[in-house]
Amino acid sequence: MRRGRAVAAATAVLAVVAGSLALTRLGSGEETGGAKNTGLPPATAPVERGDLRDSAQADGTLGYDKQRKVNAGAAGTITWAPRTGSTVKRNERLYEIDGRPVRLMYGAGPMYRTLKPGDKGRDVEQLERNLAELGYTGFTPDEEYTELTSAAVKRWQKSHDVKQTGKVGPQDVTFAPGKVRIKSVGAGVGEQAQPGAPVLETTGSERIVTFRLDVAESRLAKAGTKVTVDLPDGTTASGKVSSVGRTAKPGDDPQDDSPKVTLTVSFDEPDEVDGFDQSPVTVNLTGETRRDVLTVPVNALLALPGGGFGLQVVRGGTTREVKVELGMFAEGRVEVSGGGLREGAKVGVPKI
Repeated sequence: MRRGRAVAAATAVLAVVAGSLALTRLGSGEETGGAKNTGLPPATAPVERGDLRDSAQADGTLGYDKQRKVNAGAAGTITWAPRTGSTVKRNERLYEIDGRPVRLMYGAGPMYRTLKPGDKGRDVEQLERNLAELGYTGFTPDEEYTELTSAAVKRWQKSHDVKQTGKVGPQDVTFAPGKVRIKSVGAGVGEQAQPGAPVLETTGSERIVTFRLDVAESRLAKAGTKVTVDLPDGTTASGKVSSVGRTAKPGDDPQDDSPKVTLTVSFDEPDEVDGFDQSPVTVNLTGETRRDVLTVPVNALLALPGGGFGLQVVRGGTTREVKVELGMFAEGRVEVSGGGLREGAKVGVPKI
């Protein structure tokens, strides 16, 4: 995380402590560097009026969704494997073992058994819906594998010039949620495959960015939040937050163990990000905007002895402390009100 509410809040705490001590020393007449202090702050900054945006930046990775491994459904020699980066759709070959194609079908559940007449289950319905989508009908897609299902399977097998058994197993079909992109080939042509051993690594076809966000800032990125993404070639693409993780885990940085959630971004125009894979990007989020408000630098804040926060207002050669109410922290500034403040007034800040 590069900038945002959590960073601003931490900065505010440090500035309050440092600023209070520094200005207290100045007001007490301590000497620094041999010169007597005058009671004036070492520097000033103007009170500004304008819009304040609650924003954040995060480092992310541009890739593809739904990464998964495809395990071999039978033992044998890999006789054909797809090209890395290619896309495989329903009923197309994923790989071949001993010259027998294993084809892709769509579904959330795995192909874990050989289906035959008399079998029942969600995997049966999953297969039947694929057959129906491909035009092999004559049955009602449900959880029962009947002789009508077997007849449709035989027609499907005939169309691919394989033995017409009326049965379908892991050696014939692999299920995935949709069309897949081949990320890598784990077992090349001529290598031996074993049931359950990975042969391919695939992803979905949708381009996404994955990034992590401090829990304290996660309210900036609800599902549907509009974002912009800075791409490696210097261009920017627009998108939105498509998912927000529910489990917070410590970050990878040993210097920052604050809990973080994982988020994903989908793009409005996916074609804008073609050619990039596993590339570092920057995600820009903008949350609430406070319009036409007075703001001061965060490090201008003072912790008042009686509680609350204040500012040291400088006018001419004199100073006065005023109590203020705080609003939004963002962009290194804080929204303030009260104390008779006006735009252009000077407030004390630590010397830069």
